[in-house]
Amino acid sequence: MTTIDPVIDADLDAYVDGELDVARRIAVESYLSDHPVTAAKVMADLSIRGELRLALAAEPLAGRPETREAARRLERGLAYNRVLNSLQRIAAVAVLIAAGWVAHTSFGAFTATEVSASVPPPVFVEDAVRAYRTTETRGRVASQQKATTYNADDIRAATAIVMPALPGGWSVSDAEIYPSDYGPSVELSVDARGERLSLFAVRPGSFSVQKVSHVALDGIQAAYWQIGEVAYVLIANGKAENLDGEAEQLSRTLY
Repeated sequence: MTTIDPVIDADLDAYVDGELDVARRIAVESYLSDHPVTAAKVMADLSIRGELRLALAAEPLAGRPETREAARRLERGLAYNRVLNSLQRIAAVAVLIAAGWVAHTSFGAFTATEVSASVPPPVFVEDAVRAYRTTETRGRVASQQKATTYNADDIRAATAIVMPALPGGWSVSDAEIYPSDYGPSVELSVDARGERLSLFAVRPGSFSVQKVSHVALDGIQAAYWQIGEVAYVLIANGKAENLDGEAEQLSRTLY
């Protein structure tokens, strides 16, 4: 009988450093495909190490040797309990410097203003907007009762969708399960300290780790991201200056 060595932290470190042979890399990648949270941390580690290497490569040779050595020590000393905090800071900076949108494209029945002209928003964002509008319509029909009882564990058991933990002061006024192109989706109507938001979640059929991005669809503001096999969209109707920050806050609860 063939003995399969378990994947341990040392294997993950060696994977990030590119020190594994082909067989062991395949074993680690197979392990990561079954453990999305660990995979997200490994991808974050790869991203940060790559940025450090790029910074070192771009530094002039006349720079202080101790500065370059400090950066190299930082690269070697990265640990998983610090990687997530670093990634969060990078994501926050990226949100601040992403000023404006440079393209208008046709997005099904919606006109979208995107962060990137070459990469349209995922299809699940359109599903999220449809769910949002459906919930708005239901709210105007007196005979349609709202499902105010919300239990994240029940939703996970029924749909395999993990919902983010809501911040203090947020409350769910309606919780619905809608069909989508990918199967069942979850849409929550949320009162976020007096502001009405919609939180949408669906399993889009692919594994990915995507940081928060922003798109405007016919006056509806949407911040979307993906962690592992579940994608999320936070929606506000009209102005939403804090929407991306609120989406970042929700995404951090999923790690």
